Amino acid sequence: MKGGLISAEAEFTVEFYDVDSMEVVWHGNYVKYMEMARCVLLDKIGFGYKEMVRHGYAFPVTNISVKYVRPLLFGERARIKAFLVEYENRLRITYEIYNSAGELTTKAESSQLAVRMDTKASLFECPPVLIQRVEALLSRA
Repeated sequence: MKGGLISAEAEFTVEFYDVDSMEVVWHGNYVKYMEMARCVLLDKIGFGYKEMVRHGYAFPVTNISVKYVRPLLFGERARIKAFLVEYENRLRITYEIYNSAGELTTKAESSQLAVRMDTKASLFECPPVLIQRVEALLSRA
């Protein structure tokens, strides 16, 4: 999954409220970790959720896929990386989660489609403001 256009990462501790009775992260909580990393990535681009709304757009998630490689355990420190891989027609982001030993535990991907908040119309191209911010960041790399 490496090789995204722009990447960001976040660290977290696996909390008790995220695990099942076997002290393994419950599968649905991985989506929360993805959202955490996605927010860091979008903020790095300069187009986080508040900025989207300020420009009149929402980006609902249209697809998520998760591949569980090995479990994350209660109390463990973990790191999630997010990679922007597509931004012109939709936002497509891939993710990798690593445990405290540096082992890959999870691979995932999400897609989001731009929607105009005033009309609720789906757009099949991302708004120019997002494209400009991504390309400005890419040009500095």
